[in-house]
Amino acid sequence: MTVLHLADDTEAADLAAFLSRLLHYDRAAAVRLQAAGTALAVFGRPASFEVLAVRAVRLAKPYEDGLDVTLDATVSAGELLESVDERAATAGVPAAVTGPPWAGVLPPRGGWRPEPGLPPADGLRALVAAAVTEFRTRTQQLPPEERTRGALDAIGREIWSRTVGQTGLPVRAVHAAQSLGFLRPATAGGGPDDLALFSSGAWLRLRAPYGSIAVRQAGQGRSGLGALGLSVR
Repeated sequence: MTVLHLADDTEAADLAAFLSRLLHYDRAAAVRLQAAGTALAVFGRPASFEVLAVRAVRLAKPYEDGLDVTLDATVSAGELLESVDERAATAGVPAAVTGPPWAGVLPPRGGWRPEPGLPPADGLRALVAAAVTEFRTRTQQLPPEERTRGALDAIGREIWSRTVGQTGLPVRAVHAAQSLGFLRPATAGGGPDDLALFSSGAWLRLRAPYGSIAVRQAGQGRSGLGALGLSVR
């Protein structure tokens, strides 16, 4: 099994936490791994959010024998989590699996432009909290006979498809960032560069302190296949 040597035990713990959160939403989740040099990008699609989550991981060296080759494989998130050794700061790459459709449609490598209008982190957290409260209130107000899965899904789609201010970023992208632990807690500080919004072709990318959320805008073509360029932070 190919072994990835992570930069330190903190990187291993963060990777394990990300995989655990993905598996919370889908026990059969898969992730796509792309690595070159000492940077590893882990792509996942948390069930029900309709977004692409990306976690950047720093590597101490590319592989077990330090081979100067790239890695691109879709694997089981559960098997990858089981292989993470936080004390040794390593992770084994499981056997490849047949990837889900999203794994073949990744955001572009470059061409990202900053987008204005993104509220600060505390404003985004407040937005998600208000949306969660509204969803609970509206669903609880439904008569029992009308509280069907279809009715609940319709309310959820209406709320989570709203955009953040004038940015075009759907609220569900911010909800995903918070649910996956990408947003820095209010007590942890952080500078203005910790949170930013970018666009490239059909894609929007919310960069948060501990990962990115990418979403493809509705009605756009199938441009922008390839790998998402990441700078490891």
